[in-house]
Amino acid sequence: MRTTITLDEDVAAAVEQVRRERSVGMSQAINDLIRAGLAAKPVRRPFKQKSYPMGLLIDVSSIANAIEYLEGPFAR
Repeated sequence: MRTTITLDEDVAAAVEQVRRERSVGMSQAINDLIRAGLAAKPVRRPFKQKSYPMGLLIDVSSIANAIEYLEGPFAR
């Protein structure tokens, strides 16, 4: 496929560097750089749950008991 693109200066410099290092044409260098970018896995930071003390005064280990305490014995 043929198309015209405008490269930023830093991208053009990277293409030129790859082209010189590998002795390939501009199209091959651009394709190689695009493929490398598509194959790269994004670096993800591990998820960390933030929690805050809310002053919970009931035991929530039993949901049924918590509902009964909060809403009364006839809430179910």
